[in-house]
Amino acid sequence: MTHPLVDLARKAIEVFIRKGRILEVPSALTEEMKQKAGVFVSLHKMEDLRGCIGTFMPTQENVAKEIIMNAISAAARDPRFSPVEEEELDDLEISVDVLSAPEPVKDISELDAKKYGVIVSAGPRRGLLLPDLEGVDTPQQQIAICRRKAGISEKEPVQLFKFVVKRYH
Repeated sequence: MTHPLVDLARKAIEVFIRKGRILEVPSALTEEMKQKAGVFVSLHKMEDLRGCIGTFMPTQENVAKEIIMNAISAAARDPRFSPVEEEELDDLEISVDVLSAPEPVKDISELDAKKYGVIVSAGPRRGLLLPDLEGVDTPQQQIAICRRKAGISEKEPVQLFKFVVKRYH
């Protein structure tokens, strides 16, 4: 039995891939779907990343709409991957991360790679990494990956933020 947030992401992807349209927000929403929060939708196929798109702050009127839009983007608009094909749909493993509001970090000692996601910013450039990712065991690794993603050199001063996620499979 999958979580309702994951079911919504899957349905949004299937409707978009099969019918070329955006799923309407369901009329019956769980309490969490009614909230406003940043959401990441991650797709894996045979344990390999197949797409991951999200928002660290809410951009839609509720979590349900945030999931629908980010699920479609993860399946069809992640620039690292070709769009998901219809024959792949049954092989996708989907997870949905609902993010807390980011909090400023004064010192790296406040971070924990398993517990907190990290946002690294320098001016308009920003890199984000979710917590508890395989092969990422330290805050230093998180920060280095975020810097690379955002095109921020190792020498540039940055602002750090942390957040927690509720992850659903």
